[in-house]
Amino acid sequence: MGGYELVRSDDAAVTTPDLEFGGSTSSKAEPLPPPRPPSPAARQRLVSLDVFRGITVLLMIIVDDVGGFLPALNHSPWDGVTVGDFVMPFFLFIVGVSLTLAYKRVPDKLEETKKAVLRALRLFCLGLVLQGGFFHGVRSLSFGVDITKIRLMGTLQRIAIAYLVAAICEIWLKGDDDVNYGLDVLKRYRNQLFVGLLLSVMYTVLLYDIYVPDWEYQITGPGSTQKSFFVKCGVRGDTGPGCNAVGMVDRAMLGIDHLYRRPVYARTKECSIDSPENGPLPPDAPSWCQAPFDPEGLLSSVMAIVTCLIGLQFGHVIIHFEKHNERIINWLIPSFSMLAVAFSMDFIGMHMNKPLYTLSYTLATAGASGLLFAAIYTLVDMYGFRKPTISMEWLGKHALMIYVLVACNILPMFVHGFYWKEPKNNLVSSRPSEVHWNQSMKR
Repeated sequence: MGGYELVRSDDAAVTTPDLEFGGSTSSKAEPLPPPRPPSPAARQRLVSLDVFRGITVLLMIIVDDVGGFLPALNHSPWDGVTVGDFVMPFFLFIVGVSLTLAYKRVPDKLEETKKAVLRALRLFCLGLVLQGGFFHGVRSLSFGVDITKIRLMGTLQRIAIAYLVAAICEIWLKGDDDVNYGLDVLKRYRNQLFVGLLLSVMYTVLLYDIYVPDWEYQITGPGSTQKSFFVKCGVRGDTGPGCNAVGMVDRAMLGIDHLYRRPVYARTKECSIDSPENGPLPPDAPSWCQAPFDPEGLLSSVMAIVTCLIGLQFGHVIIHFEKHNERIINWLIPSFSMLAVAFSMDFIGMHMNKPLYTLSYTLATAGASGLLFAAIYTLVDMYGFRKPTISMEWLGKHALMIYVLVACNILPMFVHGFYWKEPKNNLVSSRPSEVHWNQSMKR
């Protein structure tokens, strides 16, 4: 979803970058030069955005490989937020910022809309292949999936949905108001803000007001025996693992056979004697402990769209403000404001919850995204610290490739296919534990 660019000085003889327009050609911090007029011929990627994306990719890999040993890095079993729970919102926030730069000029709205739809479809289909169950894990040399049980939603599918809605908003819902101050940005993009507000209110009302009836499910036990479980609900506004509206909507619209079969709440105290790690079921475990639940389901993806729309607004600051201090101030104010509201909501009982993608979780992770982006921008694009972050920049430029090959374990599975005499004699089997192909970004 590249294509974003940032104007800088085209004076090739001058080695000092035009930092007022985001350029950076030196790795040393130097006094800021006088502002130079932008040249349409000289364009450059926003380096801090690549670095931010690279840091997120690295965090994703760390959560995948180390999260099982360090609970603070692993995803929270239910309520609460850990380091691992910031990966998905970071990616969605970055997508939003990128879109503002990619659609800075839209000569043909219909044509750009068609391209956005095609990109989203390609990303969604890629997610179906990678996360739908076609690949059977690192240690399996088999592949293929029963269409009647394919997982329909996933990380890339959620990003595709959020990308498409945010792209359409950026293409079609722009005002023509002049922008001189921070509040002017809100006026110019008030229609986008209205969409975000509408989605947030709609989701919150559905989450706390939908009636969730009793339900049942089946799982396959040893010897292909079928076990049936009955979950008693009959409630409204329950945000627990068994009787929440998000799970009910996904079961009704997607079908329980198309949901993720290793739910994160299996690590809760109710479902694991080794909580917050996976473990045997307690003797009095609730009936919902083994029920499928998709952390990237349809209803919760509504709030993923909101995260992307928030990223759009941070990108608009880059478009309309040239000076670094203006950009940073207009990033810090909403970031701290969102964090304050998020913690207030959590305090009154509207808890931060990643599987449900609650409003408090959305605001907290978006605020953290804004603060981290402002910090990276200050170091990389403002003061030109490029050498310490060049590896993160490379990761950011190749994020999708790395996600497919490493996070989805396509590369380890490929390596596993070459063995000495017996399948167990391979490089992958020497690893101490199996890493499932979508463990880190499935949520």
